[in-house]
Amino acid sequence: MSIAKPLKNLVSAVILDLDGTLLHTDGIVGDVLKVSVVKYGKQWDGRETQKIVGKTPLEAAAAVVEDYELPCSTDDFLTQITPLLYDQWCNIKALPGANRLIKHLSSHNVPVALASNSPRANIESKISYHQGWKGSFSAIIAGDEVRTGKPSPEIFLEAAKRLNLKPSSCLVIEDSLPGVTGGKAAGMEVVAVPSIPKSHLYTEADEVINSLLDLQPELWGLPPFEDWMEGTLPIKPWHIGGPVVKGFGPNLSTKGYSALLSEHPSGVYFGWAGLSSQGLYKMVMSIGWNPYFNNTEKTIEPWLLHEFDGDFYGEELRLVIVGYIRPEANFSSLESLIAKIHEDRRIAERALDIPTYSKYRDDPYLKGSSL
Repeated sequence: MSIAKPLKNLVSAVILDLDGTLLHTDGIVGDVLKVSVVKYGKQWDGRETQKIVGKTPLEAAAAVVEDYELPCSTDDFLTQITPLLYDQWCNIKALPGANRLIKHLSSHNVPVALASNSPRANIESKISYHQGWKGSFSAIIAGDEVRTGKPSPEIFLEAAKRLNLKPSSCLVIEDSLPGVTGGKAAGMEVVAVPSIPKSHLYTEADEVINSLLDLQPELWGLPPFEDWMEGTLPIKPWHIGGPVVKGFGPNLSTKGYSALLSEHPSGVYFGWAGLSSQGLYKMVMSIGWNPYFNNTEKTIEPWLLHEFDGDFYGEELRLVIVGYIRPEANFSSLESLIAKIHEDRRIAERALDIPTYSKYRDDPYLKGSSL
């Protein structure tokens, strides 16, 4: 997913959102709301996710109270969930590409502001668990420090003021529709990184990307990343395993892994695969909903780069994912999809011979060790 309009302006500073853009907050919030609505005999089904993304805590609480018809006031509900959320801030993980982006901008002396609808105390608590973040922001503007939060442009205009820059010199990076609307209303360039898989809703944004891994700062006059190698991006290795099930070729059962998959953007990755009875192999794989087949849940589709004599359905497959190739894309035909898959294979096969990636062939997890 990458939708770009003709670029209007080069920038000299970046204004970042926090929740959903830098931090994977949605999972924690969902867990707390699930516990909280059960007290009222309700079952959290996530239908408000789109409504509360990017909203102030009070607005988000009001949406849940109204939609679930909870027998309490918005203020009471917010009072109930606030300490539960606060206790979980330490468990919120940085989204893929967040640390990389912050370090990159900081190392090139690009002014960066953090603009979030969250209260100041919440922001301070959340970022305290991520080393080096607070010192990387030239300014931090919270939702309780402005009269009106996003989608009002006020928080972005205040960020530009504190950076001593014109709004037109700032690039906003946002995951929510209110954030995108506010950034454009402030007269800024906006890159949307949707936290919900509905990129067609983000028409106001100047560019829509799948994840921070796909950001190209040079398009906006900022220093480019220099960590891509032979069409691949090294990532922090992660592991997943389970029985092989049938799909479009052998798939990995994702039962019990929904939380893990929610942490990783859809797209094409690669790494090493261990089959319980057959050995170790190079591997390229996709994570996502697979738009061509209209899947409704995220799947993992690994392709072991080896010619096997027979199938291996039901066998234990373990993967260590070490690099990223591209975002998930839409294809007009099965033929174009297959052609792209074979191109991904060629890229992965070459890359896995590079020492940066080849060293993970010896990861103990592939041979059955627990993490």
